Amino acid sequence: MRTIYLLLIGVAAAAQTVPVDPALQVIDSTGWPEQAVVSPDGARVAWVEAGIFTAPAGASGGEPVEIAPGGACEKNSLAWSPDSRQIAFLSDCAKPGQLQLSVAPGTGGAARQLTWLNGLLADPKWSPDGKRIAILFTRDLPRAAGPLDPVPAQIGVLESKIYEQRLAVVDVATGSVREVSPADLYVYEFDWSPDGGSFAATAAHGEGDNNWWIAQLYVIPASGGAIKSIYKPPVQQQLAVPRFAPDGKSIVFIGGIMSDEGSTGGEIFQVAAGGGAARNLTPGLKGSASFLMWPKQSKQLYFSEHYDGGSAISKVDPAGGQVERLWQGAESINLPFEDTGVSMSDDGRMTAVVRSSWKNPPEVWAGPVGAWSAKTHANSSVRPMWGDARSLHWKSDAFEVQGWLIYPAHFDPAKKYPMVVAVHGGPASEMKPAWPKPGFNPTLLSQQGYFVLLPNPRGSYGQGEKFTLANVRDFGGGDLRDILAGVEEAVRTAPVDAQRVGITGWSYGGFMTMFAVTQTNRFRAAVAGAGLSNWQSYYGQNSIDQWMIPYFGASVYDDPAVYAKSSAIDFIKRVKTPTLIVVGERDGECPAPQSFEFWHALKTLGVKTQMVVYAGEGHLFHKPEDRKDVLLRTIAWFNENLR
Repeated sequence: MRTIYLLLIGVAAAAQTVPVDPALQVIDSTGWPEQAVVSPDGARVAWVEAGIFTAPAGASGGEPVEIAPGGACEKNSLAWSPDSRQIAFLSDCAKPGQLQLSVAPGTGGAARQLTWLNGLLADPKWSPDGKRIAILFTRDLPRAAGPLDPVPAQIGVLESKIYEQRLAVVDVATGSVREVSPADLYVYEFDWSPDGGSFAATAAHGEGDNNWWIAQLYVIPASGGAIKSIYKPPVQQQLAVPRFAPDGKSIVFIGGIMSDEGSTGGEIFQVAAGGGAARNLTPGLKGSASFLMWPKQSKQLYFSEHYDGGSAISKVDPAGGQVERLWQGAESINLPFEDTGVSMSDDGRMTAVVRSSWKNPPEVWAGPVGAWSAKTHANSSVRPMWGDARSLHWKSDAFEVQGWLIYPAHFDPAKKYPMVVAVHGGPASEMKPAWPKPGFNPTLLSQQGYFVLLPNPRGSYGQGEKFTLANVRDFGGGDLRDILAGVEEAVRTAPVDAQRVGITGWSYGGFMTMFAVTQTNRFRAAVAGAGLSNWQSYYGQNSIDQWMIPYFGASVYDDPAVYAKSSAIDFIKRVKTPTLIVVGERDGECPAPQSFEFWHALKTLGVKTQMVVYAGEGHLFHKPEDRKDVLLRTIAWFNENLR
């Protein structure tokens, strides 16, 4: 089949009612700290913001010091040494595009490169004695890792080589590197044991991008040798963030149904380091645990949460199971797919976070939980160009559902405005307040004079594991009812023109957009980004089919009916809604043929539609010009069909 590319035709700029460039300039000019890490002794905080900086962590402050200057090269993945004197990090200063491991004094000074490897390096962690640094290493990897990036062209004899991400240990004194995990095991996350003799790791045999959903918990000797699987989760549970207890006798992790690697949520489990049954430490948790911190000098386990459309930090007593919420806020402190988790000192008294919301751009903060002080002010002159946001709650079936309603910029209560519903991806994710980043940003429709409803329907994080599991074998059922009930709540509580409502979304949100217009005529316009129109054909097209078994209960070959009932293509003749479809040419998660199938059907049935395929892009778009074009076309489509 010949690939079709639809070229820019100028309609986006012509249909705008408000110039969008100022808002894009605000987003593009925002500096994003990539990471904030407090030293083990709690004295200093380090972060990445173009360069690597450190400053005193206390409220009294002090001038930041740039360590390891190296020009405009990439630097990331900071890790303090146990004695709080050195920082390990990855950078490509020696060779653009090839990260290497280096160490530098924590208060400034020359950096020393430790490795000269070829491949992908990630996630450095110091051994407890400070003599070694463990890294994840994928030798000779020819492309970026992860299903969000463009997949290779599927031509010729298809690639069958598996590139394993292995645990490697680097000697700090000599720089010698030794791979310690087996060559046939892909390691995703790991943690040193307190005695430095082994690792707790989530890992799976076979291809890495696909098999994360069936990963088990392993103990891997730091000297190499036989590994041991100590926990194999049930089908509807994925594992993340393994952490050794300070006494080394047990390992904790987050377990729950998770649709995407890196988008973590669930409950907290503990298993003996030698193996056995896992004990749920937080049964019935009202939020979704997203990150774990177990300070060496504490008996309390701390964790961050997705909670009711926002964030929270809590602690649990593993012995008794008591959970105490220490702080909660309508903001983001650790975003999916980003290395911005909470960092905590060895005594648990000092933390570091990157905080942002729709009102406040991202900055580094440090201090006791909830009593942070700002350490950076890089974005002090940046102001939002979108309206205020309000949290809504509504009933749907047996659930209470939460979502955010962003008001139009320059809102006039005497007027009625159109509204666009923007459904998040996942589905195991949460839409929470966060300063917009470059990419697919429905928030910016507020600047164009729209209400924007951001629902967190069943299947989302933030309301407990029962809620996250509630769309299993029911995609497009209860979750769509939740969204439609949210539309009615928005119409009831705000001056929304009920006759001018649109819908959009990316990934799972793209699926929900496609499916919604086959089930209801509520929406007068739709924009489906990287959507799914036919779950039966999708099963054989995507590069990560393992994620579907927990949600559908069986493969498409064993239970095609459960896939068919959620497939928009099976109800396609009901569609009347004008629909714009956009997708990346090399998308492995939601392949372009899914969008072609939907577009072809609408075109054949005489429904107003347009499709744009972006050359070389994957599930996550990297080219600024493509990201901007998607936004302009989205605005133009809604302006043309809702106004």
